[in-house]
Amino acid sequence: MTPGLRRRIGFEIELMAPPGVSRRTLAMDLAGRCGGSVRPVWHHDSEPSLVPGLGRFLHLTQGFEVRRPGGEPLCTLVDDVTLMHGLDPRAPAIPGWHRILTDDTRLLRLLALQCDPGAHLPEVLAPAAHLWGTEVQQHGRIFRLDDPSGATVALASPAGGERERPCEIVTPPIAADHHAALAELLEPASALGFTVPHEAAVHLHVDGAPFRAPEALANVVRLFAHYREALRELLATNPACRRLAPLPAPLVTAAAGDPTTGELRKAASDGGLTKFFDVNLTQVLTDTPIRDTVEIRILPGAIDADEIINRAALVDLLLARCADPLPIPPPANPGSAFETLLELAAESLQNRERHGR
Repeated sequence: MTPGLRRRIGFEIELMAPPGVSRRTLAMDLAGRCGGSVRPVWHHDSEPSLVPGLGRFLHLTQGFEVRRPGGEPLCTLVDDVTLMHGLDPRAPAIPGWHRILTDDTRLLRLLALQCDPGAHLPEVLAPAAHLWGTEVQQHGRIFRLDDPSGATVALASPAGGERERPCEIVTPPIAADHHAALAELLEPASALGFTVPHEAAVHLHVDGAPFRAPEALANVVRLFAHYREALRELLATNPACRRLAPLPAPLVTAAAGDPTTGELRKAASDGGLTKFFDVNLTQVLTDTPIRDTVEIRILPGAIDADEIINRAALVDLLLARCADPLPIPPPANPGSAFETLLELAAESLQNRERHGR
């Protein structure tokens, strides 16, 4: 077992299929290897809007859930809009690939419940149209659903630009044999010609419960704020990776003292905290989490299980130090930050070996 990798971790691994291959191809291959099944699912995301006055579109894109013969989840394969390098934006949509767009999160959730991700484009909005008592209107290759007053509810359009090629592998929480679990997914992907995208990252989701204690949460903030550049050097963060940012200043300031949970929540709100920072703390700063995890977002892309596990093990050791209520100090000077990180990891490893856990 890799030293330090002892906790349940969910992985999100960004890959790119070669031309002519898609995430559906990989889903079918994985299911065939284990004798399992594939089910189309919707993936929720957003993208910039070209409509004046509308900052973004929310959309549903097609993903694929792979399950083992007994029904246990193996992984889900979804799109990631940040993966764009090397794709031909003018490429026409492959038949069977489409998306649904809207501008309201409540509508998006309703559409995801009503519309079948495996349906053909002309029929995909029909169940939602039944709810509104209207008909879907076709405008060229676009299908539009309006409510009875004529306000647009959703659009369904072909998914062009080779959007079938980006593939984020999302695993369920893995408690043991992490290397074997990742190799089961990554080796078939590599055999099909999948590669690491230019903008790729690997995200780790760890159980959020230990970090709901304000002392532990403040330590996570201190770690990612005071050691930001050293962490990026240690983990070899991809400089082309998008949707990364330093934690907001009000949260960093609050963590410098002995904050309560309420104070940390207020500081996060004041600083405009979202999931798109180096570490996603949004789920442990609410009483109603969607996915109760701390998400580490700064690992570089990889398709090799060894690379991913070795970096995850370092993160695991540093998070173990964060769970210690003793505050993590800032580095004595900027030049010592990298060495201090290694010392913190070594200290956690020694404690783990000493206590046999």
